[in-house]
Amino acid sequence: MASTASPDTTIPPARDGQRATVAERLSVAPMMDWTDSHCRVFHRLLAPSARLYSEMVHANAVIHGDRAKLLAMDPVEHPVALQLGGSDPSLLAQAARIGAGHGFDEINLNCGCPSDRVQAGRFGACLMREPALVAECVAAMIEAVATLDRPVPVTVKCRLGVDDDHDFDRFIGFIDAVAAAGCRMFVVHARNAWLKGLSPKENREVPPLRYDWAYRLKRERPGLQIVVNGGIASVDEVRAHLEHVDGAMLGRAAYHDPYTLHLADAALRGVAPLPRAELLRALRPYAEAQLAQGVPLRHLSRHILGLFHGQPGGRGYRQVLSAGAHRPGAGWALVEQALAATARGAAVT
Repeated sequence: MASTASPDTTIPPARDGQRATVAERLSVAPMMDWTDSHCRVFHRLLAPSARLYSEMVHANAVIHGDRAKLLAMDPVEHPVALQLGGSDPSLLAQAARIGAGHGFDEINLNCGCPSDRVQAGRFGACLMREPALVAECVAAMIEAVATLDRPVPVTVKCRLGVDDDHDFDRFIGFIDAVAAAGCRMFVVHARNAWLKGLSPKENREVPPLRYDWAYRLKRERPGLQIVVNGGIASVDEVRAHLEHVDGAMLGRAAYHDPYTLHLADAALRGVAPLPRAELLRALRPYAEAQLAQGVPLRHLSRHILGLFHGQPGGRGYRQVLSAGAHRPGAGWALVEQALAATARGAAVT
């Protein structure tokens, strides 16, 4: 039998002796094509207290598009944030108000995505070179949600800079300009965005990580809530970051190895982690309800492929799901077959 010894998952207390919710200290990044509502429901089962984020949605799409699809949200997802893309203050204000009215608990402005598509539309990471415009956008968004029955915070996710910007003063100048407009929380992806010569995937890996800039930002602007993002892949790393900043945001690790998300959330709540199979079976009622509505199993199963990452039988688990989820009529029985592969793998270890 494989060892079931649990890692040390002690998480330091909130900084400066202040009380902080788990949602303020642990979150899952917005990820295009990944963090849809199905994914977020699964992540909520893994992490009952973490803050979740939608995929980025452009303000124009929120205003003019299919809101039932673009803003799909299950009640179990709370607390959940809507990430918006755009650079027109009036459009972002409309979209923020719509998103908050739809029930999202936070509206986040994307100032960090480096793809060609967002550059062409003058939003994402290229906005880091236009702090005055970002401040105008944030001010308009805050004003738009302020009069709602349930006002929500407006936050910003950004990089350290763009291309060869290696000036901390320029970075903190961007933060100060946006904070002056009313933003109190910044999610800092601790790399530069290289807008020329790198793909979005390479932009998540090639520019060097500089967590010390996020730590310094928190020291110099202690009144702001600073969440660090980028390359965080273990409970130990979450623990280390929380010694310096207010929160840690998991990105692709939460998708490719989602049990890491569960371990981090359990550590912050001070509870023992649950077995992977138990967590997966907790998804069954939601999955069967979706299947009954005609949602194909593959739309759900793609989000759970990494649950047994690195575990005995994990490859067999993935193979069963990958080979069968696209077939007509595939249902929860296939997930049980995949789980059986993990049991067989554990038995021969």
